[in-house]
Amino acid sequence: MDLKTKKRLSLLILVLGLPAYIVVAVSLVNWMDARWGRLPIWAELLVYVGLGILWILPLKRIFTGIGRGE
Repeated sequence: MDLKTKKRLSLLILVLGLPAYIVVAVSLVNWMDARWGRLPIWAELLVYVGLGILWILPLKRIFTGIGRGE
C-alpha cells in the first residue's frame, strides 16, 4: 500500500472509526455496569486502558510510517 493511500485510510479511521469505537467502548462499560453493578474505579480504568490498546493492534500496519515524508 502506498503512503498516500495509508494517509487517507488512517485519516478516515481516526475521523470516523475512532469515535465509533469510543461509543462502543462506553456502551460496553455501561452494559457491564447494568449487568454486574458498578466496577471499582481501578477495574473500570483497566477496562478503558485495555480497550484503548485493543483498537490499535489490528490497525498498527496502517499507522506505521504515516509521519515520514514522501
